[in-house]
Amino acid sequence: MVKQSIFGRIAQLAKANINALLDQAEDPQKMLDQMVRDYSNNIAEAESAVAQTIGNLRMLQADYSEDIKNAQDWGNKALAASRKADEYRATGNASDAMKFDNLAKVAIQRQMSAENQAKAAEPNIASQSEVVEKLKSGLDQMKGKLNELTSKRNELIARSKTVAAQTQVHDALKSIDIMDPTSEVGRFEEKIRREEAKVLGQQELAASSLDAQFNQLEDLGEQTEIEARLAALKSGGSNAAIGSGATAPADDTVDEADFDKL
Repeated sequence: MVKQSIFGRIAQLAKANINALLDQAEDPQKMLDQMVRDYSNNIAEAESAVAQTIGNLRMLQADYSEDIKNAQDWGNKALAASRKADEYRATGNASDAMKFDNLAKVAIQRQMSAENQAKAAEPNIASQSEVVEKLKSGLDQMKGKLNELTSKRNELIARSKTVAAQTQVHDALKSIDIMDPTSEVGRFEEKIRREEAKVLGQQELAASSLDAQFNQLEDLGEQTEIEARLAALKSGGSNAAIGSGATAPADDTVDEADFDKL
């Protein structure tokens, strides 16, 4: 069950399409950070499980080697006992010969038991060896994906910082772009122009008011001279004196025909 879990995790992570996952992410950087953490945790768990599997395999191999060694040792003991039995039999000592033949049989029996144990362990060792190789390969793939993720994360962060710097520079340049009416300088210039226009309007209004005042003064001076000359006529002044001054404008209410009656 543990091996199946490890295989499933390795297969899932090894086949993960990082670019496709990033395309679906709202915040790729955060997703990459989480994926790096998940991958690191999964790799640590997988390494522990693989290490245990490798340890079990090494124990099987050690037991197998021990069985092979025992089989060889019991085979040597069986051979030695058989030879000893032959020596006793050659000297006519049938009792001791039988005894060592029995010992040889016991040794052969134990040799066969050790060989059987070793033979029974061979398929399990082969299977476990294959599992270990696959687990090692899967771990290598996981570590490769982790390196790829880490590189992608670092690249993304660097690109993000570059974009942020470019945006900051762009905003700074835009804020001092005198040709841009939306910039700070443009808005300030527009404010100054409105103030200048206001001052010009005030000056124009002031000038119009002064002209009107001067016109009133000129009209008042002319009327004063007319009254003065009329007073001089009544007091017996000459027409020449009257002619030496500016001619008074005719009153619009005077009929020109009235002068013909003079």
